[in-house]
Amino acid sequence: MTSQIQNASSATSNVKVVRTKDGEEFAEVQEGLAKILIPPPAKETTQKGAKAVEEQQKVFYNPIQQFNRDLTVLAIKAYGEGVVAQRQTTMAKRTKRKRDKSDTDNGRSKKQHTSSTSLDGDTKLGASIEAANKEDTDMAGLEMAQPSTTENDTAKPNDVSAEPTAAAAQDPEAPENRDIREETKSAEAGHERKLNPPRFTILDALSATGLRALRYAQELPFVTSVTANDLTPSAVETIKRNAEHNGVESKVVATQGDARAHMYSRLTEEVFREHEKSKQPRKGGSQASNKYDVIDLDPYGTAATFFDAALNAVRDDGGLLCVTCTDSGVWASHGYSEKAYALYGGIPVKGYHSHEAGLRLIIHGLASTAARQGLAVEPLLSLSIDYYVRVFVKVRKSPASVKFLAGKTMIVYSCDQGCGAYETQLLLRNKKVSNKSGKGVMYKHGLAMAPTVDQNCKHCGSKMHLSGPMYAGRLHSTDFIKKILDDLPNISKDVYGTVPRIEGMLQTALEEFLPPPADQLASIKDDDLAALEPYPFFFHPTVLAGAMHCVCPDEESFRGALRGLGYQVTRSHCKPGSIKTDAPWSVIWHVMREWVRQKQPVKVENISKNSPAYTLLRLGEKPDAEQNGNGEQSSDDNKQANKHDDEVDKLEVVFNKSLGRDNSKRGLVRYQANPRENWGPLSKASG
Repeated sequence: MTSQIQNASSATSNVKVVRTKDGEEFAEVQEGLAKILIPPPAKETTQKGAKAVEEQQKVFYNPIQQFNRDLTVLAIKAYGEGVVAQRQTTMAKRTKRKRDKSDTDNGRSKKQHTSSTSLDGDTKLGASIEAANKEDTDMAGLEMAQPSTTENDTAKPNDVSAEPTAAAAQDPEAPENRDIREETKSAEAGHERKLNPPRFTILDALSATGLRALRYAQELPFVTSVTANDLTPSAVETIKRNAEHNGVESKVVATQGDARAHMYSRLTEEVFREHEKSKQPRKGGSQASNKYDVIDLDPYGTAATFFDAALNAVRDDGGLLCVTCTDSGVWASHGYSEKAYALYGGIPVKGYHSHEAGLRLIIHGLASTAARQGLAVEPLLSLSIDYYVRVFVKVRKSPASVKFLAGKTMIVYSCDQGCGAYETQLLLRNKKVSNKSGKGVMYKHGLAMAPTVDQNCKHCGSKMHLSGPMYAGRLHSTDFIKKILDDLPNISKDVYGTVPRIEGMLQTALEEFLPPPADQLASIKDDDLAALEPYPFFFHPTVLAGAMHCVCPDEESFRGALRGLGYQVTRSHCKPGSIKTDAPWSVIWHVMREWVRQKQPVKVENISKNSPAYTLLRLGEKPDAEQNGNGEQSSDDNKQANKHDDEVDKLEVVFNKSLGRDNSKRGLVRYQANPRENWGPLSKASG
């Protein structure tokens, strides 16, 4: 734990002064396999802590986010290896088909040559070979005539007559630079040869120093091109200098301009290319998309302004979108609810679980933006880290999948000023039914039942407040997390200094999913399109104890009590001490009442009759929400609820510490401690 914190906090201590070929002095900072040059730190400063770091660096570099960058490299590696392997298989099959066709054609030519008794057979054979060579030349000319892909923002995307730019010429995997004819000739000759690696491109849309781009280029061997874009000319010069310093200037292409304009230009090129292709006769094979395989959005603040452009520039056959949002004061706080709605299309939650709600707000913003383009997003990994969130989603063109979005979107009712309980409400229902033949199943998207709660909390009588809409599906892909974890033993701890924390956080994220009830498990397991998070959000025993004005139960005793009643209990990666469970709130409050009765009695005389604690402890009558105007119990629903409460009150609660003890992997760095004073996001670079 301590060494890992030191790794994160003292990244800038591994600094040495170097002199470039132009005679300028820079401080060299190494992270992973990349080395960046930044202006040397001042020798003397009157500031201390974070202020000193900010004063010393004129180029934005925050060593605290090394965890973000290490995790992103490993996530892209887990994603990219599968994509590249699939493309290599496709290329091998295509080459085999060409070779088989060539062998068939050669056999037919030999047969015709053997059966020929003409005296000028050699002349005919020569003419046949010449015609075949001419056909190869013509096909190559058609392939090279396709519109070129360029990395230069200043080139007009619809200018077909424009010459390939220098940036495009640097990309050996650009469509105009790939020699398909050479592959075809090799296949026709019957020779086995190693295929060129498939094209795999990444966009670092807001690159700053280019550190991420440099790491992607050096630590991911299957990457063929990385575009590092930034708005300021000084940042672009820094990127070029750092790329040259690392010897990857042929793979890292620096571009200057607004990130949105750059990404929209890729959409323009794609649309124009498809338009031109539709006017030409249909030919065999296909041309690679000029969209990016991976787009990394890591802005200073919100990434919401880049959602639409990024979704239009990433490949729609399973491209990866990596998103960071550091404006936690917006999506994890109720102080700027109007701004959260403007950015993400939902209202944040007030409560201990606000960071998970923030994750779901951001994914909702992504998913709803994608749905307008007929795109569906699949969250692979969604983490609340320190003061920001990091989300990895896969993007696919699937109008059928978009129809499930409303049934995977929910609003939340929170008793945020009372006991902290919450209830969820889906916007639509994705219901599986039999089709007309009765042999298969299909989904119907119908209206959801409403309302699910009253205006007042049924547990303490306080007012309920509305939040959302937000994403109600699963935050992670179990297979994706396992793939990253399986690769951790094979990587160098010297290159990835935050491996202990990566392992701890991913293992926690893997364990936090609770399976749905048995009657829903079979129907949801077979179809991920309708899969929901059955028990979203978490709570902390201190919040419960605060609502009841009692001493907080220890974590093991509380877990043991719930497990003893037959409920599942796990934790959330968002905050230490958190508890996720499938137990209803009525059971949770019953456990707390038993804790007060058995272990920690409270002074009843100190509890006001108007406080939530008075109702939660059953010191008086039922909450007003369960009474009519005459103070009498009313409606069948209330009678049913009272019957349920009576059954819950009869449950025997045992605070078994051994049963609540954590039996998962021990010694993991599940939660980060603050590595230094005044720790957090630094201010923007002065440039």
